[in-house]
Parts: sequence; structure tokens; C-alpha cells
Amino acid sequence: MSALGKVVRAGVSRRRVQTLVIGLATMTAVAASVLGGSLLVVSGAPFDDAFAGRHGAHLSVRFDAGKVSAGQLSRSKDADGVSAAAGPFRTATVMPRADRAGPGGPMTVVGRSDLGRDVDEVALLDGRWPARSGEIVLSADSPLFPALGMQIRFPELSGGPALTVVGVARSVTRTADAWVVPSQMPALTAPGNGGYQMLYRFTDAGTEARITAGGKAVTDSLPPGAAVGEQSWLTAKKTAERDTALYVPFLIAFGTLGLVMSVLVVGNVVASAVGTGTRRIGIVKAVGFTPAQVVRAYVGQALIPAAAGTALGVLAGHLLAVPVLADTTEVYGTSSLGIAPWVDLAVIAGVLGLVAVTAWASAWRAGRLRTVDALAVGRTAAAVRGRWAARLAGRLPLPRPVAMGLARPFARPARALAMGTAILFGTAAVTFTVGMSGSLGQVMKARAHDAADVVVPAPQPDFGPGGRATEKRPKADPTGSTAVAGPVTLADPTAVAAVVEATAGTGRHYGAATVRATVAGLTGTFDVTAFTGDASWGGFAMVSGRWLDRPGEAVVPTPFLAATGTRVGDTVTLNGLAEPVTVRIVGEVLDPRDDGMQFFTDASTLAAAHPDLTETSHHIAVTPGTDVTGYVDALNKDLAPLGVTAQAGGLDGGSDMVVTLNALSAFLTLILVAVAALGVLNGVLLDTRERVREIGVHKALGMTPRQTVAMVLTSVVVTGLAAGALGVPLGVALHGWVLPAMGDSVGLRLPGSVMAVYHGAELVPLALGGLLIAALGALLPAGWAARARTATALRTE
Repeated sequence: MSALGKVVRAGVSRRRVQTLVIGLATMTAVAASVLGGSLLVVSGAPFDDAFAGRHGAHLSVRFDAGKVSAGQLSRSKDADGVSAAAGPFRTATVMPRADRAGPGGPMTVVGRSDLGRDVDEVALLDGRWPARSGEIVLSADSPLFPALGMQIRFPELSGGPALTVVGVARSVTRTADAWVVPSQMPALTAPGNGGYQMLYRFTDAGTEARITAGGKAVTDSLPPGAAVGEQSWLTAKKTAERDTALYVPFLIAFGTLGLVMSVLVVGNVVASAVGTGTRRIGIVKAVGFTPAQVVRAYVGQALIPAAAGTALGVLAGHLLAVPVLADTTEVYGTSSLGIAPWVDLAVIAGVLGLVAVTAWASAWRAGRLRTVDALAVGRTAAAVRGRWAARLAGRLPLPRPVAMGLARPFARPARALAMGTAILFGTAAVTFTVGMSGSLGQVMKARAHDAADVVVPAPQPDFGPGGRATEKRPKADPTGSTAVAGPVTLADPTAVAAVVEATAGTGRHYGAATVRATVAGLTGTFDVTAFTGDASWGGFAMVSGRWLDRPGEAVVPTPFLAATGTRVGDTVTLNGLAEPVTVRIVGEVLDPRDDGMQFFTDASTLAAAHPDLTETSHHIAVTPGTDVTGYVDALNKDLAPLGVTAQAGGLDGGSDMVVTLNALSAFLTLILVAVAALGVLNGVLLDTRERVREIGVHKALGMTPRQTVAMVLTSVVVTGLAAGALGVPLGVALHGWVLPAMGDSVGLRLPGSVMAVYHGAELVPLALGGLLIAALGALLPAGWAARARTATALRTE
């Protein structure tokens, strides 16, 4: 090993605390940067893999069978830019009404003889493909809950056909809700409802403009108005990337904090090492080291722990990506997360380059030191700073050790500033994490609408023998009667509401029923929730406008407005019901469920179009002072004959995404706080080592170990309080930037209730958190100084 290598190795092994601080700070920055960069690049990788493997359709177009023939559509395969096409397939929008396991609603059925190969190869997840009429395969994304053997009937069609589910499948671009053999389609096609579906792949389909151009080339040779709907693969891709995009602003914030702290820590550690090792620098220069070699030695001492932290950070970033992308990979059946190697390389090069530049700048003074001046350190008196602070602290009515400690930051202002900056960022990270956790909690409340004290869930059909739907009912009622067996009628919501109204302790209550509908301009169906009674108190967070208060009005989430191109005050027409229903949008509500494609209105609005709203949940707020447990027991006794059961608390609004975000923020914050505390430990340790002789003099004059600990701990009080007071506003500002950016990434606007989560009573303890970080970092050096022997300390130069 060369002489330079020996110096570097000795410096790393001698400065263990500094080595640990640099490694941890670098690991945090790299982990957040790798995770954020990977999500930006590969969030759509599972979708892309499935799309390529299944030859997904770049464009799915539905045509009116009354305006174009199958022969004309077949010739459209030869249009300019079309590389492959499938179809025409007969298609129809149908309404399943019985033997369901889900909310039901309009369903797009396509007649296909097989899974396909060249375009939109359907992935069979369970069962088999239909072989004859009377069989159907449901999409895993269907509004029904697919189960093999279940019966689906279509009573609104001529003859009321009934089909048996024989398989569950998925199209990567969701081209249909169900598939049947082509011979089944005539029975599922009502007059005026028939159509054709064509699936196209283009030679160039990387942008919306290219997709639009390809669609125009396809339809130019067809009769005008023949195309009645289309869906681009880029829309499906955007939906697949939406969840992971939510993490990016959050990770950018932590990555920036980590990078800034890395620069500060490396600069402080190297500068401190140069300051405390001046005599050592003189010695190595005296034995032949050049100025450039001295600088390289200190840069190497910073790069070794930084490289170790970088390696751990890359590993942590890859491991943290697993839960973030797990849902997407499971949906599309891909196993590779597709972490891009160039992201790792870019982060590694960037962080290590930043560390090297920072260390070089801090070590430059070591190279410029004259050998004679460096060797003379320790033999000349050092300048004493902060005497004015010591005199001022001495006049305070405080014990002498405490006064000496309070004045200490002014003797080493640069070192105190470095420690304070580390504490500031640690406090900001804690403040941001507390605020984000509170905001996510508010979002989950808005998602669950769980303001009710008691909920009577909607009765759900269950599958009995042979796949027939029966209602889920308790095995025995509270009086001990026997279980109900066989098919039963779903509970009458009016009867349930009457029981709720008559129960002692009932305050406010409302009913909510869900149906499926369509609207012009949107592909597929969405949930329409119809309320009976005033639901404004039910936990719905309004972003703009007002809550509905009369029939014919509705409130919708932000993504619905964006997808339909509407604003508050506009009207929309709901289709897919017994008859079209025109509704005016009067408010914008926060609801992230189903990508924000929700619709809330009054039950009377749908009275004519959907008179049989039987699957209704009931939400109850009890009167003040009412025992919820006793109320639920009393209510269930009266509800038992109706076959429904009440439960305390709102409906579950939990989310794996929220759990992951909270876990990630807690992990990264813990590391940043540890880095801040270790930065304080490094600064205080250097300070106490420089003052060993001074501490020995104090001990010789009668200072006790307890007083020594008090002196060292109070030396960081001013720094901790100042940094905590500045870190809290920084954390609040970071929260105010990151949370709206996270909302924008998934197309949501956040109301004031989600952002206003900080309160005065919480900010004071958060500000004192800076003092806690400082005290934790100073505790070990304080104990070391208290245990130092007086004679040994007095002999130290």
C-alpha cells in the first residue's frame, strides 16, 4: 500500500464518528434519489411489459353497425400506418340485473372466438375461454365480482338470456368488460345497440398526436360518423402510472434534504478534520507529501464512507421500490420491476461527484498550509472568540457551568452554524412528516366518508350451490333462532330506514345506494352514489362549489371534471340506466377512489331511471351522550328480521398506498434525524477534544462530573432552539409544496381541510424537537468529558 493509502486508511479508522455520519447522510440521499428516479423512469414498466407481451392495441375504436359494414371495417386494416389489426368484433352495451356479486351496471360485451394473438391477446387468469353460446368470460376489471360458475342474466333483452361464467381474463388496455363467442352476440344485441369493435396497432404510436393521426387514417375511408368511440393505449398507460407518480414529489423533497445534508456534513467533517489535524498536516508535508497529495488524502477519507453509503443507498432504493410497484406488477402479471441501470449510475456519479467536490473545497486549505506554520500549531496561543458572549452569560442568574455552556457557540460560530444547519433539516423533516401523515389521514377520511358513528352495510348477494346468488345473512339472530337458508329477498331500504328512525339515540342518518352509469366522452362505466336524506355531514370534503340540496344536482371529484371537460355549474347526462338522466354539477368533492371517477347525487334524481335501489347502506350519527355499543346492540335486535347487521364506526378507508407512504417517510425521517444528531455529536466531540486542557483546569478548580455534563449539554441549547425555530417553518413550507404536487400528480385538488393540519399546540413541541436532537447528539461527548481524569486532561496539549 502506498504512503497516501496508509494516510487515508488511518484517517478513516481514526475518525469513526465522522465516517458514520458521512455514510448515513450519503445513504439517505442516494436511497431517496434512486427510488424517485426509478419511479419516474419505470413506473409504467409493468404495463409496458404486459402491453408488449400481449401485443396490446394502440387504438380501440367502436363503430356504429348501422353506418358501416363488417367488410368496410376489414378493409381499414390496410390504412396508412396500420401495422396490425383485429376485428371487426360485434359488441354491445348490456345491463346485467340478477345473480350478481357486485354493484353491476352497464357492461361492454365483445364477441371473440379466441384469446387473440397479433393484437390485444387477452390474458386468461382463471377458467377457460367460452366454447359455445350460453358461456361468458368476465374481465378481472369488470364491475361485477367475477366467480366461476356464477349466472348472469339480462332481463331487459329479448328472451332474457342467461350466461354462465366459465373464465376470468384481462385485456391490458381494457377493451371489454366481458367476452362471448360470436354466435352469442345476436341474443345480446338490442335494436339500435349493436356495434363493431376494431383494434389497431400502428407503426408509430408514441404520442397522442401519432395516435390521432392513425385514427384519422383509419376512419377517412369510412362513412362519416361511423366511429362512435375510441380509446388510446396512452390513456391506459397513464392510469397505470398514476399511483407511482404520487410518490415522486415526496421523494424529491427527501432526496433534496438528503443531498443538502450530505454536502453540509461532508464539508463540515473535512473542514473540522483539517482544523484539528493541522499539526498532522505539517508532519506529512515534512516527510515529503505534496499539497495535492494532502488534499487527495482528505478527499479519499470522505469518499470511502460515501461510497459505502452509496452502495447501501442503492440497495435500499431498490428494496423500497418493491412495495411501491407491487400492486402494478400484480395487476399485469409481470415479475420484473425493470429498475433502469442508468438511473443507478447517474445517482452514484452525481452523489459521489458532489461529495468529492465538497471535500476538495474544504480540504484546499490543508494543501495551502505552510509546513512551518502547521508544525507550530499548539505552540502559539489561539485567538479567542466570543468573549462578549461569555461576559454577557456571566451576568445571567444561572449556575456558572450553564453560563459557560450557553456562551460556547459564539466561540466557534462556524462549527455552531454547521451543527445548527443539520438540526434545522432534521427538524424540517420531522415537521414535514407529521404534516404529511395528518394530511393523508384527512384524505383517507374523505375517501372513506367515515364520519358516521354507526353503519348498516348494504346487503350483498352471496353465491350458494350452483353459483346462484343469495343474500348474505347471519347464521342466527340475537334471539337464538336458526340460520336462514336458501335464496332470500334483499332487505327493503325503506324498512331499514324506518327501524333506524325508530331506534332511541338516532341523530342524523342517510342512505346511500350505488349503481353504474356511463356519460358521453368517457370510456367504460363509473359509480353513481345516490343519497336518501342529507349526507353533507358524512365526511365529504368539498374543494369548491357546494353540497347538493335538491333533486337534479350532483357533486363530483376533480378527475371526473377533467375527464369530461366540465366545470362546476355544467350539466351532464347519465346513460346506461333505464332512461337518460340530466344532472347539474354544483360542487367539486375530494374522493380518490376509482381514480376519482365517482358521481354523487340524490336518490330522487334516479327515481325514474332506476326505481329499484335496494342495495342501500345506512349511515347514522347518534345523539350526544349515546353509548355507541349499546345503540348497535339495540339496533341489531330490530334489524335481525330484515337480514342486515349494523356495525360501529365508519366503513374501512384504509389504503396500502398510505401505509407505504407513511412507512417511507418515517424511515427516511429517522435516518435524517440520526444524521442530524450524529452531526451534532461530531461537532461537540471535536469541541470537547479541543478543550480537554480547559476542562481539566475546570475540574481542578472543583467542577463536578454533573456540572461538566451540564456545561457540554447547554453548549448546544442555543443552537438547538434557533435551528428548531427555523426548521418548523421550513417543514411547513415543504408540506405546502409537496402535498399539492402529490395531488396534482394523480389529478386531485386538495381542500383546505387537508392542508390545514398544523396547529399552534403542535408546532411548539416540533420546534423543541430541535433542542432534543441537539441534546441527543451532545449526550455522549458530555459523558466522555465528565469521565475524563483531571491529571490526564491537564497533560494534554
